[in-house]
Amino acid sequence: MAPKEPAGLRRSNDPPVLILTSLASGPKHGHALAKDIEGFAGVHLGPGALYGAITRLEERGLIEPLASEDRRRPYRITGAGSTALADAVADMRRIADVGATRLGLVPRVLA
Repeated sequence: MAPKEPAGLRRSNDPPVLILTSLASGPKHGHALAKDIEGFAGVHLGPGALYGAITRLEERGLIEPLASEDRRRPYRITGAGSTALADAVADMRRIADVGATRLGLVPRVLA
């Protein structure tokens, strides 16, 4: 039986995972999110991908908007978003650990 995908999050370069990761360090508006994501992940999210993912995350209750600052609307991660991100990170870590072991990058543990 395949493991359940946490809240529909799939890959480490998936826009929702990147947005939740960025918001885990504090609230940000769209442009700040895009710059942060490019800085830590090397992934450029165009406006369509960024704002489409923001809309989906907000609809799912994983992020929420804050009061507007000028024309900018900041968002913050919710408790459900933190849980979904933690689940996604744990799954990515498990997969990375198996991959590293199978590639011989880490010694195998004898049970």
